[in-house]
Amino acid sequence: MASSSSFDVVSDFDYQELVNAVDQSQREIKNRYDLKDTKTEVDLSPTQVTIGTDSEFTLDAVHTILQTKAAKRGLSLKIFDYGKIESASGNRVRQEIGLKKGIETELAKKISKSVRDEFKGKKVQVAIQGDALRVTAKSKDDLQLVIQFLKQEDWPVALQFTNYR
Repeated sequence: MASSSSFDVVSDFDYQELVNAVDQSQREIKNRYDLKDTKTEVDLSPTQVTIGTDSEFTLDAVHTILQTKAAKRGLSLKIFDYGKIESASGNRVRQEIGLKKGIETELAKKISKSVRDEFKGKKVQVAIQGDALRVTAKSKDDLQLVIQFLKQEDWPVALQFTNYR
């Protein structure tokens, strides 16, 4: 009997690369003429990035810098979950940007269903395992097709494919 092959679909990011991107952003903010005197702060925690600055205009500039630095370091911009802009003391604004990690159950069900619908004739199974998906098939070619299919769809989170065997 032929053994089956599988891979995992996860949504994750390299935290160290994000640390580096935030550090580079802070350096650029300190050196840029238009942002130098705004007392902008970019704080990183394991679950979010917090930006405090003097106006929504400078907040947009900080977003652009952070996104550029993250993209250059190979991070997907889909990891950022922008919260609402809040007023802080002294006419300042604050925004918390959540960091998305893992695939939520509802989205996992949608991905699973779309794979099953797309590959009806082939023997491809999808199992939800916590915040990841395991895709199993007899043929490695089928698994390659599933990966191509998932890459061309536009999901609200960044997907990576791991444990291919």
